[in-house]
Amino acid sequence: MKFEEMTVGAFIDELASNSPAPGGGSVAALCGSLASGLTSMVGNLTVGKEKYKDNWAAMEKVFQESEILCASFVKLMNDDTESFNVFMAAMKMPKDTDEQKAARRAAMAEASKTATDVPLRTLEACAVAARLACEAASFGNPNAASDAGSAALLADAAGKAASYNVRINLPGVKDEVFAAECRMRMAKALEEIAGYSAKTAAKMEEALG
Repeated sequence: MKFEEMTVGAFIDELASNSPAPGGGSVAALCGSLASGLTSMVGNLTVGKEKYKDNWAAMEKVFQESEILCASFVKLMNDDTESFNVFMAAMKMPKDTDEQKAARRAAMAEASKTATDVPLRTLEACAVAARLACEAASFGNPNAASDAGSAALLADAAGKAASYNVRINLPGVKDEVFAAECRMRMAKALEEIAGYSAKTAAKMEEALG
């Protein structure tokens, strides 16, 4: 069953069980989807309100991007757990002969790359979510300022969580070119998130006093 088809209670129970998946990577993507949902809500509370007509165009764009991003996060939730399952399957491959050992090493190396790539894509999506939350805080209905601020906080936390999952899987990656690119992309996304988070926090202080 896909995670989006589960009840909230069922997902929490599965998360809290002794099964290692879903884990931090899927939860990071879930938090990203919640951040996007909140940003979409701010858009819905702004567009169509005559008082904020000057900001309709900006917030319509924010809303549309957030809706697409939310769906991407939901897919990443499932991808993260699937990538973990593939890695575990590779670990369980037979290793009795030299051929089997070689096949197992190759499968684990490929699985490690996927297990690193998925949370990295989640992290980069969180950078987009942080930007959209910042724009919602700037142009959205001020009565929903706390929702935009909450979206920014979730995007920040989700991004950091996703980066942890990138870092824990990187040591298993044998492709040094791929690993170096992942580190560069991770640093860039975290820097972007930090910048947008700081801007949004400042806007929250202005809005909330």
